Amino acid sequence: MVDLSINTKYKMLSGYEIPALGYGVDSARVYRNEGPCAEAIKKSGLPRSEIFFTSKVPPRARGYEQTKSSIDSSFSQTGLDYIDLYLIHAPYGGREARQGAWRALVEAQQAGRIRSIGVSNYGVHHLEELESYIRELESQHGQGKGGEISVGQWELHPWLARPDIVEWCQKRGVVIQAYCPIVRGQRFEEPVLQPLVKKYNKTPSQVLLRWSLQKVFPIRLQADPVPWEELTCC
Repeated sequence: MVDLSINTKYKMLSGYEIPALGYGVDSARVYRNEGPCAEAIKKSGLPRSEIFFTSKVPPRARGYEQTKSSIDSSFSQTGLDYIDLYLIHAPYGGREARQGAWRALVEAQQAGRIRSIGVSNYGVHHLEELESYIRELESQHGQGKGGEISVGQWELHPWLARPDIVEWCQKRGVVIQAYCPIVRGQRFEEPVLQPLVKKYNKTPSQVLLRWSLQKVFPIRLQADPVPWEELTCC
């Protein structure tokens, strides 16, 4: 049994920590929610250091220059001094575009604007391509100058476990973040789930959240709103 609390955090390759459940804000350029999320942070009364803010390069921002513009726009929209995690939202646009986007993220991280960087929705072949590109950047600019894949974000749940991606990331210390961990509520009546709901006297949401958390996957609930009391009891 994994010992968890609402304050559990996992250390990333960048050296920073990501919350398993707690105060995390998942935004993205394509969601058009960066500004409102940042405003909510300011109104919350919580110290900025206690809130983990994520944004993402939009799929249409393909390449180095467009990604740089996307990052600049994120800071303009939010007014934040730094962003905790910035991901490439999807591996669209071809190899050159993916590499350009990564280089822009690395530069922003080295400038102190972004603390940790990573990817979302990448396949194993995309991950291996990026790993090779990181080595290429290091050969050109020095050890540690290619960035590190701190987080990979995927839809993950018992019906989409992605063992190949999970194995790849775990071997390299990449934190795996699960989105849609309760499957948008579409599987609550599944025969395999109901006996567990009854056995543990929990809701379907709590059983599915526990599955992700015991796999040591921090969870992202943008598309899966869950009442706070369920999060604290799963």
